[in-house]
This record gives sequence, C-alpha cells and structure tokens, in this order.
Amino acid sequence: MKHRRTMTAAAAALAGALALTGCTGQSGGGGGGDTDASTLTIWHYENEDSAMGKAWAEAITIFEEENPDVTVDVEKQTFEQIQKNAKIVLTGDDVPDVMEFNKGNATAGQLAAQGLLTPLTDAATERGWDEKLTGSLATTATYDEQGLMGSGEWYGVPNYGEFVGVYYNKDMFAEHGLEVPTSLDEFDDVLAAFKEEGITPLAEAGAEYPLGQLWYELVLAYGDRALVDDYQLFANDVDFHNEAMTKATEKLDEWIEKGYIASDSAALTAEDMGVSFIDGTYPLMVSGSWWFGRLATEVEADWGQFNFPGNTLHTGSSGNLWVVPANADSQSLAEEFIDITLRPEVQNVLAAEGGLPVAGDASVIEDERTRELTENFQAILDEDGLAFYPDWPVAGYYDVIVSELQSLVNRSKTPDEVLDGLQSSYDDGKADLLDG
Repeated sequence: MKHRRTMTAAAAALAGALALTGCTGQSGGGGGGDTDASTLTIWHYENEDSAMGKAWAEAITIFEEENPDVTVDVEKQTFEQIQKNAKIVLTGDDVPDVMEFNKGNATAGQLAAQGLLTPLTDAATERGWDEKLTGSLATTATYDEQGLMGSGEWYGVPNYGEFVGVYYNKDMFAEHGLEVPTSLDEFDDVLAAFKEEGITPLAEAGAEYPLGQLWYELVLAYGDRALVDDYQLFANDVDFHNEAMTKATEKLDEWIEKGYIASDSAALTAEDMGVSFIDGTYPLMVSGSWWFGRLATEVEADWGQFNFPGNTLHTGSSGNLWVVPANADSQSLAEEFIDITLRPEVQNVLAAEGGLPVAGDASVIEDERTRELTENFQAILDEDGLAFYPDWPVAGYYDVIVSELQSLVNRSKTPDEVLDGLQSSYDDGKADLLDG
C-alpha cells in the first residue's frame, strides 16, 4: 500500500497555508500537467467514521489497487481551514491534486471565476458524469464566467446529496391517533391536532438556519421551478410580494400566531431545536438529512422521516464538490479518483451509511430508517426536486433571513414588512454580485 495519511492541526494548517506560496513539495511545480504522477494528493474534511469518510476510504483503496505505482497522500483539513485559506493556497504551486470544496456562488463559483480551478467539462462528457448528474443535482457543478452556478463549465463533481425533510416522533403520533400527512392541508391538521392536546408541535430555531429553511419549504409549497430559477439563478427579477412568497410568509405567520411554533424560538439555536426533538418535547422537526446520524444514536422513542408533505420541490442540493486546482500536477489522476467515487461500489458504501448517494442502490441498505431516508431523497431526485437553500443567492443573506424571521416570531414585523426587508437586501446583494 502506498497510502499516506497526514492529519493536519488547525494551527499548522493556517501557518502552512500562508507559507505555501513560497514552498515546494511533492506535488510542487504547478503548470497543470502530470509532472509528478507518482503522487496523488487529496484534501478533504470528512471524519473517518462518517458516511463520506468511509466512502472516500473505499475509493482510495480502489484507486491504489488500480494504480500500484502511485502514492496517495491524504491530508485531513477542516471545513473552516479550506474555506478560509483556499484562495491563498491555490495561487501557489504546492497545491492538492483534488480537493473537497463547498458548492455555490460565493465558494466554488468564486474560485472558478478567479481561474483557480480546472474546468472539468471534457472529463464530465468523456466519463459520463453529465449523464449520472443531471438537472438540479448538476446545477452546483457548473459556473459561468462570473462564478454564478447553473451554467457554463463544469468545475466540480458532487457524489452525494443532502435535503431538508420532516422528522417525526412515531410514538407521539400513535398516542394521538395521527397519520403521516401527504399534503400541506393535512400537515396543518396534524399541527392543529397536537396543539389541541396542549402540545406545541414544531421544534424550531430562529437564531440560526432552521426557521429560514421552514420558510423556504413553504415558499416551495406555493412556488414552482421558474421561481427557483429566478430567485437562485437570477433568470428574472423577483418580486418578493409574489403569490408564493406572500402565501408562505403569511402561512408561517399563521403558524406562529396559532402557537404551532414556540414563542421563545426566536432565540433558540439549531442545537436547542435538535435536543428538544431528541428528548421528546416536540413531535416534529423540519430540518436536514445531516441530523440523521445523531438522531439514530440519541432518540429513544420510535421515530421516522418523511418529505415535506405535498411538495415537489425541496430545500437541498448536491453535497460538497470534488474540485481540481488549476495548478495541480496530477490532473488526470485526480479525474480518475473522482470517477471512482461515482462507481456503484463506492456509492453503495454511502447508501449503507446514510450518506445519500447520487448514483447508489437503496436496496442494498439493511437498516430500515437509512433505507427510508435514501428512498425519500431518491424520490426528490426522480422529480428533479432539489431547490437549493434560501440564503444562497447573495452574500450575507443568511443573517438577513435570520433577522427578518426573528422579527416575525417576535411579532415586531408583519409578513409584508418581512418581505420588504428580504427584498431590499436581496436586490442590493444581487446588484453587487452582478456588477462585481
């Protein structure tokens, strides 16, 4: 085995990142060729016991078996290290050959627009990635000259996904004779039934991302793909007082007014929300697939997960991207490694571990809950239903959404005033992005 793993401490990584532009190393030399094809350097930030970590380990094993003369050098980073230092590191010559990086305009798109990533369009065509990854799943893989996702060259390849759905306490549903809702009206009825029994139904968090994702699920309940394209991809201007956004904001306001969401949730974090669902305080939690592993470990009650009822569009996207730096020495080997991560044997590791593969087989999953989660994700893919995240379109929008929806929970703003605030910041951010 020629697999060498380097565990990088945060302080060392930061110092090293700042010094790399003046150093040479195993993959040094730059120029985008395969000048040192005896080494493939991989950077990623997945834990070894996570679904992605186990899948990447399988991909590395396969790569080494097929390339016995190549040493694989895996450098474990953290998400924050790569996010903070990527632009500094990638302008130098001593760069990884393939790297995990976050998707979106402000991350992978920005690096692509600055010429720091290798276009992968030819490889995507030759290796069939463009056939395995289509529609909304592929949107985060392509970026135009301004770094806006959804068109232009391929600059990254995702091989797993993530989405927001509804976690529910089966024991509490059974106790009150309730069934899983299949429409928004039925969801309303379930919320009302719990409230009538003195139970606040929805675990929520207004101080962080969860409330914004619930709002966006409601927007998607009333909206369509054209609205998503306008909002996320700037296909057309967006009037935030359109029917879908107005109905969604009024529906959320109604749920707050009726007590379906706790009055103190404006100050609660995602951790607060998760713990309150885990301990059985609330029967429902609308949040992401990233909670699945923790719930499987910590929830003592019987529980399950279903897609937001009635929606054909859902908050979610591909997972992070494999990207190839422009100065990588072993670009062809990097493309080969990426291709291996999309093979059935690697995708099925993701499936078995709850990692939501983009080309896996749910039938190989033995655990019932893991199979249910994967089948729910596959149902979204079958409808081309990934609609991304509400804070993605413009820089700094996450904080705006949090603040505006906190005002709704605190009853300090009306739905119309919230929409005005969202519109103003969105328009300003969009103008800055397009002008820049």
